[in-house]
Amino acid sequence: MEKRFGCTGFWYSLPVLLVISHASSHGVGEGRFLWRNDMELERHLKRINKPAVKTIKSTDGDFIDCVDMYKQPAFDHPSMRNHTIQVSAMLFFFFHIKPSSFPNGMKEESSHFQISQPWHKKGSCPEGTIPIRRTQKQDLLRASSLTSYGKKYAAYQPNFAHEHSLAYVNNGKYYGAKAIINVWNPNVEKNKLSLSQIWILSDQQGTAPDDLTTVEAGWMVQPILFGDNQTRLFAYWTKDRYQSTGCYNLLCPGFVQINNSLALGGIIEPTSTYDSDQFEIDICLFKDVKSGNWWFQVHDTPLGYWPSSLLTRLADSSPYIGWGGEIFNSRPKGHHTTTQMGSGHFSVEGYKKSSFFRNIKTVDDFNQFTNLVSIQEIVETPTCYDIQMGENSTSDWEYFFYYGGSGQSPNCS
Repeated sequence: MEKRFGCTGFWYSLPVLLVISHASSHGVGEGRFLWRNDMELERHLKRINKPAVKTIKSTDGDFIDCVDMYKQPAFDHPSMRNHTIQVSAMLFFFFHIKPSSFPNGMKEESSHFQISQPWHKKGSCPEGTIPIRRTQKQDLLRASSLTSYGKKYAAYQPNFAHEHSLAYVNNGKYYGAKAIINVWNPNVEKNKLSLSQIWILSDQQGTAPDDLTTVEAGWMVQPILFGDNQTRLFAYWTKDRYQSTGCYNLLCPGFVQINNSLALGGIIEPTSTYDSDQFEIDICLFKDVKSGNWWFQVHDTPLGYWPSSLLTRLADSSPYIGWGGEIFNSRPKGHHTTTQMGSGHFSVEGYKKSSFFRNIKTVDDFNQFTNLVSIQEIVETPTCYDIQMGENSTSDWEYFFYYGGSGQSPNCS
């Protein structure tokens, strides 16, 4: 049985990828930061957590705050103080909040199986509000520092690395990307992460500049950020190579959410099972050609956007798009992490066993979805994780790949 939750980011040349891989730590810390006092912690919680119109206690233990759309964290950004949420049309005296343009051929609505999150069982957020996963004290205490919470960091550490199995296109002008990704719940070590995502990047060659800009989205397992090993929906952005700008989800000002049914950082359920039922999310990141904003769409539903004013190096287009998996690896005991990528199984095992991206496309300068041209692969540790490309033009898989792996094993040490 195959069910879908949701429309439908990588990198540049290998040398640049390696720079980023070793430089960023995805906010993964050891939880050793010493808060000066509870007052400091409470002040930070108050900055992050906005007043709720309604609060829903999820069956998974999360609290979902339904926050007035115009009081969400995005509006704390200095450049957003006078920002007006993008409105495309007025319908029966009500403003319709959505992109003013979509890639040609994209469906705006669909009746197929939608994403499910545990908090849906306990209620819904009213119109005009957005669901935000509440940050709690224990979330902050797991962070390595006050400023690292919710961020990726670029402090070079020789024993820390990010490893990828991904496909990418470069040297073009891309205005978006999409893929259907099956969702798994990989085993992840305590201070590690495993994710599958789409990357939209601003640079393509040489050494990554300090103003590297990206927008990213997909699913992830990250115990240090969320305190568990659950699979969660996420988005990320930065405009200075993961140094001080940007964050996951709504943990800092930036991303403007307009949808009241999905919570960034919320658990995705159900997930795929080995040799059994497969579940997918349909992800699309695309540039609204009229507003210049970069939109994140899930299951044919616009979730929100990164304002063009924040992403000046993506003001025109992106030269690099990537799709694939990533894990964080450190060697505190001298061996490779046991963290799994994707399903935890290699690409050779195929459907229902290995993880996959399918129906992979980019958006061209005519605002059309196009098939991939000159796609390339990067696999940094092929004995631990791998990738295998495929094409089937007669099915809805079109361009696809299987990817993933088990981490530490007799061949991966």
